[in-house]
Amino acid sequence: MLVDSHCHLDKLDYEQLHTGIDDVLAKAKARGVEYFLSVGVTLRSFPTMMEMIEPHDNVFASCGVHPLDIDSGLDYEQFKTYAQHERVVAIGETGLDYHYQPETAQAQQDIFRQHVRVAVELNKPLIIHTRMAREDTMRILREEGAEKCGGVLHCFTESLEMAQEAIELGFYISISGIVTFNKASELKNVVSKLPLERLLVETDSPYLAPIPYRGKENQPAYVKEVADYIGLLKGVSGEEVAKVTTENFFKLFSRAKNK
Repeated sequence: MLVDSHCHLDKLDYEQLHTGIDDVLAKAKARGVEYFLSVGVTLRSFPTMMEMIEPHDNVFASCGVHPLDIDSGLDYEQFKTYAQHERVVAIGETGLDYHYQPETAQAQQDIFRQHVRVAVELNKPLIIHTRMAREDTMRILREEGAEKCGGVLHCFTESLEMAQEAIELGFYISISGIVTFNKASELKNVVSKLPLERLLVETDSPYLAPIPYRGKENQPAYVKEVADYIGLLKGVSGEEVAKVTTENFFKLFSRAKNK
């Protein structure tokens, strides 16, 4: 059994590729993917996402504002209300991205801190996006007491040192289809050295489809390629990666119910 620990189900192509969310989930289930975490990136899109996933008790949700979407605004009280929804098992996607928008660094940091505070107060783990912001990301997590709620560095492409620092803080590291890319040698090395007991797998659908689907829209069914590739890097079976990463998912996201 597999879990896609990070996908954006409300952003998939329902006009040409899929007939609806039922179709997406059925394609994934046919490949052993049983659970899904649909990740929010703006508050305004959150109600629509929740309406979409509501009939499916194997789909969980997160609530947050992506660092590249901070212009969409963060109404703190509305955010906190949404975050308390019973289907919301995590806070985020939040974090820092200085690669695309370094000019908004201070605003990103302010909103990131608000996410961490809500996560700690509600005791729900964080989903962290970090790019070109290693030091500030870890500093803010430490300063705001993020070890109290834990979380995951999603779609990880950073250094082994950052991964180890995050693990020491009680975080998990999530690996996406990027690990299958030919030029991802540094990431492959990092994954080979990290304990499987601290890893999650994800697609980040509809983005970053793994080889052999690179260039196409990603979907949760393709998380199997990620798990199988991690198995090759670590010298274990894809089934073992699936088993352990599924266990890790339910340890971290303790409000997610494993049927």
